[in-house]
Formats: sequence, structure tokens, C-alpha cells
Amino acid sequence: MDVLQQPRNDNPARMEPLAKLPVFWALEGKRCVVAGGTDGCAWKAELLAACGAHVEIYAETLSDTFKALLGRTPEHPAARLTHHPRHWQTEALTGATIAIADCDDEAQARRFFEAARKMGVPVNVIDKPDFCQFQFGSIVNRSPVVVAISTDGAAPILAQTIRRKIETLLPRTLKSWAELAQSMRGKINGMLDAASARRLFWEKFADMAFDGSADRDAQKRLLLAARGLKSTASTTGRVTLVGAGPGDAELLTLKAVRALQAADVILFDDLVSAEVLELARREAKRMLVGKRGGRTSCRQEDINATMVKLAKAGKRVVRLKSGDPMIFGRAGEEIAHLDRENIPVDIIPGITAASAMASRLGIPLTHRDCAQSVRFITGHSRHGGLPVDVDWAAAADRHTTTVFYMGGRTAPLIADRLVAEGLPPGTPAVIMSDVSRATQREWHGHLGALAEGISEIGYDNPVLIAIGDVFAARQRSMDAAPLSAAASS
Repeated sequence: MDVLQQPRNDNPARMEPLAKLPVFWALEGKRCVVAGGTDGCAWKAELLAACGAHVEIYAETLSDTFKALLGRTPEHPAARLTHHPRHWQTEALTGATIAIADCDDEAQARRFFEAARKMGVPVNVIDKPDFCQFQFGSIVNRSPVVVAISTDGAAPILAQTIRRKIETLLPRTLKSWAELAQSMRGKINGMLDAASARRLFWEKFADMAFDGSADRDAQKRLLLAARGLKSTASTTGRVTLVGAGPGDAELLTLKAVRALQAADVILFDDLVSAEVLELARREAKRMLVGKRGGRTSCRQEDINATMVKLAKAGKRVVRLKSGDPMIFGRAGEEIAHLDRENIPVDIIPGITAASAMASRLGIPLTHRDCAQSVRFITGHSRHGGLPVDVDWAAAADRHTTTVFYMGGRTAPLIADRLVAEGLPPGTPAVIMSDVSRATQREWHGHLGALAEGISEIGYDNPVLIAIGDVFAARQRSMDAAPLSAAASS
């Protein structure tokens, strides 16, 4: 829609620079050449055979590992391993799909590399990156699910560590589920005409794949689910309100990541970080619907209308909001509008900025010695000044930690009002901008100096103002620690 703002730039990056392009190569029945009889060549030959390749080995002598490999029947029914007990010659590369060698020195490596290039055969010389057109990574094998990890040769041990981590996350039964998916895909596509119904089916399939083992009952349950989707198929999509957190992508919930990766369209706030958007599905359309105080913003009515229009077109819409959508995120207005239009809506909470601020400072917002409650207050009204419907007397309670959102421009007014209600000017205060991001800034002082603090921090970026005795409690405990240690000794 024309009312929506354009993305942050005219050509937003969907992929950061890659050291190498990851490619999965079909080798079944293809001729591959391995030059050398070392253990390294044996591993590469075994890998090629696992893909069903016809592997021809050129080597005058073979290592014991290689001899053992040739003595076994390949696991892949299409694979063949053939040993030619002689040194490789250029004509051996004719018609090869891949050429791999283990060479003693650079001169031999260069000769093999140039010969393969001349024949138009992709080439890899083991442990000699200058003579490699492609590389092998660490592999997690749940074939037909295959995960490959590469560090571009910079840190092989790191790649192995990543592989071990992934191994623990992917159940062994994933292989049988992937095979079941292959066998069912044609039938499901024939049963479900609507793309939205197929998406829902395969999401259910994926959930089941991580919950149990694939068996005949699983297939029956899935077919029943597909029939149910066919009978209730609707062109209406759904909207999910997702909390993006304060900016650090690692603070996203797993459920939020899953929603981003399933979305057709993402309507995101101006405060959502690029790192969070990077986790979204590549094919998802991204639309900036930013709302910033003191700046040109999308009208809420336009955002509501856009969500409805997209959902009624069958799209899965993610409304991505900074922080938690249920805290100062106008979620109530959006939910009410979607309900009126009979659009299904889900809510996925996020980490609100105040919680992230507390963790960054290492200071709890509640403390049994000085704060038994915490209060979140919006720092400005609809018209830009202080909100008129705040109980300022309660906000001045010394036994409460108070956090003001969006209060950068009204910081001096907040301080004056709280002091007028009886909160001592010396009450500890913290101002933090860009919480959890690399650009995070913070100011520590007291309520009476809040105007000076906001002048130092500025309010062009998102600002939190936190006031309460808890912000001095940690310093007091740290100051007391050496005395306690000395007394105990």
C-alpha cells in the first residue's frame, strides 16, 4: 500500500557476504576421479560413494584404510569403487564430474589442478586451498536431510564443534521422517490445492518429526490431518503479533524465530534491528510500518487495514514489534480490529526493554531490601507532554522501581513531577538508550540531574529512564564485599 513506508534502503540486503556458496551436488551414477591412495583420499572416496558415485581411484599403492574400504560393499546401491593400480594421467579426467587428489608437493598439486581445469572438471587438492575450486565441510547426516558446516578453512575445529552441537539437536529419526515426506509429497499436493493448506500440513508434519518416530500410525494421522485441512480449507490467512525484543537477536524466543521463518509478509517497526530481520524467511516480503515519536509515521489505521487486507488474501502475516507487543505496543487496538474482521490472531511475547536493561546492568528491578514492586509507565501522552492519567503520587513511592518508556523528550518534566510528589531528588536514576545493542549508552545519576542525563544521552534513539533505590543497592553490596571478606579472614 502507498501509505506504508519503504524499507530502510531501496535495495535491502537479504544475505550477508558469503565466503563460499554452499551447494548440494547430485552424484548418483556420476563418474568421479580420486588420485592417490592415502587415508585422506579414502575418506573422500567413501564420501563420494555414499552419494552413489562411480569412484575411480588412481594410485600405485593404497593405505590399509583404503584397502579396507575397497573390501566392503558400498552402502549406496548405485555406488561403485574401482581401483586402477597406476598413477593418474590426464585422459583419466575425461568425462569426470569431480576430481580429487592428495599430492606430496605444490608442483604435483599444480599439475593436477591445471589438468582438471583444462578438462573442465571441478577440482579439489586435499589440504591445499590454493588448488581447490570447492571444499568439503563438516557433515551432519540424516539423509535425505543433510547439514554441512564450513568455516572456509579458518577454524576446522570450530566447524566440528558446531557439527556436534547440531547432532544433539537433530533426532536420529529425522531420516525416516524425511523419507516419509518424500513418499507423501505427491499425494499431499494432490489432496490440498490451496498453498495455505499445504503450508499448514507441512508445519504439522515438521512438529511431529521432532516429537516422535515415523511409523504407519504417523502416516495415517498425517493423512487424516490433510483431509481435515481439505474440508476446512479457507482463503483467510492469520496474523501473529511477535515481540522482537530490544534489539539483540539472541534474545528472541524460539517461537518467535519459528514465526519469522513461516511468514509470508512481515510488517515491522522502525525499532526492530536488522539482526532480528535477518532470521526471517528469505522469501518473506518485508514492510516497514515504523512509528517513532516526533517523526513521520504510519497511521495505526493504515497498519490495521494492511494486516486485514493481507490476511484476507491468505497470507501469513507477522506483525513484528520491538520489545514485547503487549507492553506499550498498541497490541490491544490491533487485536480488536482483527477480531472485528474475523482474522485469526496469535501473540508471541518478547523480552521488554526494561528486563533487558536490568540484565545488562546486573541490577534487579525488585529487591526485598528496597523495592517490592516495579512499575512501567509511558513517558509521554498522545499529544507529546506528560500523560495526564498517571497516578504520580503512587509513582513517587520509594519502595517501587519505576521505568519510563519513551520519555526522552519529557525527562525534565518527569523529574519535576516526581520531586513535587515527594520523591527525593537524590533518588538513584539510570538512563539507557539502545538497550542490548552495540550502540547501547547509559548514564547513572540521580533524579534531580535527570535533565543533565538526557542531555548527555540524547533521545534520537530509544530511551529508558529507570528510577529507584535498587540502582544503588548493587554498588552498596560491592562496596561492602571487601569488608565482609576481611572480617571473615
